[in-house]
Amino acid sequence: MEKINKFFIGFFAIFILFSCAPIIPPELKKEIMPNITISQVQKNPQLFKGKIVMWGGKILKGINKEEGTLFEVLALPLNRKGKPKEVDKSEGRFLVLYKDYLDVAIYAKGREITVIGEIKGVKKLPLGEIKYTYPFLEAKKIRLWRLRQEKVDIYHYWFTYPNYPLWYGPPYWYWP
Repeated sequence: MEKINKFFIGFFAIFILFSCAPIIPPELKKEIMPNITISQVQKNPQLFKGKIVMWGGKILKGINKEEGTLFEVLALPLNRKGKPKEVDKSEGRFLVLYKDYLDVAIYAKGREITVIGEIKGVKKLPLGEIKYTYPFLEAKKIRLWRLRQEKVDIYHYWFTYPNYPLWYGPPYWYWP
């Protein structure tokens, strides 16, 4: 019995340690410049060239090239864990080059990522009918986040019509 308890305690201790692992490697944590924004880099790219940033958002496009995998990302604010927030505001878009092959079927449009990378400058590319200035990062680390679970409200009528019994719903409430 005592061996079983020690096993479970050890197992849960290891589980807790690995589940709380940070997304930022300790060797990169000191290098990250936390207050550099996309608009600052768009306005003055030479000032920020070579700086390490952590940005994130939703993948808009991914292309495999000879140099590696190139992503166009819609920037979203990050929460304190480094995960992109579900908000309807963005500071803009940025490009990320990962120097190795990543499958764009997995790193697909709409997936959320967090990137730690070095600012290499800007690239002006067409976006619709305009030329857009994309800050360009070379990725040191990319974190692909799990898909968000869809929330299903199974008690919709109960909360919408609280004065009626559960079996009453919209089809019945118009009856005289």
